[in-house]
Amino acid sequence: MLMPKRVKYRKQQRGRMRGEAKGGTTVDFGEWGLKALAPAWITAQQIEAGRIAIMRVMKRSGKLWIRVFPDKPYTKKPAESRQGKGKGNVEGWVSVVKPGKIIFEIAGVDENTAKEALKYAASKFPIPTKIVSRSNIGGEAV
Repeated sequence: MLMPKRVKYRKQQRGRMRGEAKGGTTVDFGEWGLKALAPAWITAQQIEAGRIAIMRVMKRSGKLWIRVFPDKPYTKKPAESRQGKGKGNVEGWVSVVKPGKIIFEIAGVDENTAKEALKYAASKFPIPTKIVSRSNIGGEAV
């Protein structure tokens, strides 16, 4: 799983996910990309599941870029614990993804394989996404 090697502070506040993505909105490395259409926390497990799905379809040919990194810890209190007694323990890591952010990019495969791979990866995420190409940033919704 992806996670930071070390962090300055173990726990963070939740924050808000307003507005569009500030950066990472264009396909910069590959030929095809998977673009988020809604805000969400994408967990490290979901990113890994998407990566595995893409590599399975591409049969380990081509190249994959993961454009998001789970650098935000989320906490959870133990089951059957009363309210209070401080913030819960770190349960996992998430990446804050806003609309317009490119999550994955792939290159080195034909168009049909690329679209199929990104479609499989899109099914692993809790948000609507669309497949975009480097030339056509409009894309098609998945």
